[in-house]
Amino acid sequence: MAHLLMVESWVGSMSRLLPRAIREGGHEFTFLTRDLHHYLRAAPEAVRHPLLSARHVLTAPTNDAAELLPFAERAHRALAFDGVITSCDYYLPLAARIAARLGLPGPAPDAVENACRKDATREVLARAGVPGPRFAVCGDWAQTLDAAQRIGMPLVLKPVDLCAGMFVRRVDDEKGLAEAHRALADFPVNARGQRRAPEVLLEELLHGPEVSVETVTFAGRTQVVGVTDKSIGGAPAFVETGHMFPAALTDDDARTARETAVLAVEALGLDAVVAHTEIKLTPDGPRVVEVNPRPAGNRITELIRHVTGIDLAAACVSVALGREPDLRPRATGLCSAAIGFLVPGTGGVLDRIDGDDAVGEAPDVLEFSLAAPGTPVTAAGSNNEYLGHVMTGDAEGPGARARADALLARLHPQVVTR
Repeated sequence: MAHLLMVESWVGSMSRLLPRAIREGGHEFTFLTRDLHHYLRAAPEAVRHPLLSARHVLTAPTNDAAELLPFAERAHRALAFDGVITSCDYYLPLAARIAARLGLPGPAPDAVENACRKDATREVLARAGVPGPRFAVCGDWAQTLDAAQRIGMPLVLKPVDLCAGMFVRRVDDEKGLAEAHRALADFPVNARGQRRAPEVLLEELLHGPEVSVETVTFAGRTQVVGVTDKSIGGAPAFVETGHMFPAALTDDDARTARETAVLAVEALGLDAVVAHTEIKLTPDGPRVVEVNPRPAGNRITELIRHVTGIDLAAACVSVALGREPDLRPRATGLCSAAIGFLVPGTGGVLDRIDGDDAVGEAPDVLEFSLAAPGTPVTAAGSNNEYLGHVMTGDAEGPGARARADALLARLHPQVVTR
């Protein structure tokens, strides 16, 4: 039995999947957080949150590395950790630094830092010749306007250190550029109380389908688990509205996507990580959108598990312990699995969702979840505002995506505007 230190967590599904994987692997964990109630507030009433299955819950200033690293050393002397883990983008660099400080397995902290900063990722990949969009890193409005004129519109404006698509916007003219720049500037602190970097990333707008490549790197070798497709909506935002695994691609597109993802992971110097690399399949070939040094969100890991039997949450635990993960595919009876998200178009308060009974009774549904009446609703501008999801499987071929989309179309949120 091994003992892991879990440094914060996502609030969503990975906050349940990682504790489950730790437990099923015969291990245990100590949970380190600055605010336990951040997680408990998101748990359904009368349901014990899986993070509370920790052997210990430690409270410490996880936003202050100078104070936290000595704290982690003292905790290690008392509790003896075998690995350090997190699923939250905002604490991935910190987890890597703790592992290095304690002499435990883990990726190089600088590599994780570069992967978690979108501007640094762009610069590292460009130097390595890994294909991506034309880009510029801008420190103020004057630089942003000048770079936009050089790159040309339409383009994409991004924060360098947020996730879930927050404040990522398509920009078609100077007015839209100013609005997107101002909106980001008005959000100086992220949801975890961390002050954001002031830089803005501008990128050439890429055209073509978007996929993600799920990989596991261990002992310097990157293994591709598969390629996931994604649908995007919510313009001018980029909201992920659904996914299917495996992506229905030509052999050439699948091969080049896989090869490009491996090049990106290697260029960043990532090792001992499960990674989720997003790629646009443009007419000029694959282009890297971003590299995430952690398992995919939006329940993509569950799509993969349903189809291949490979558990990427368990793989994340294994590499954190310095152990080779089990990536052998197993027959599951499914050829494809897909998820569709219910994305709100208006803000207010959820009154009800019509059509839910029929959807929940469909025989090919693997998961079905809806927000409860009374839930505050925000018109989707990122991947944080979903009102639910439906996940389906297909035992015969790549039909799961069409089935999920058809079932999702039967759901009709009734939102009372405020």
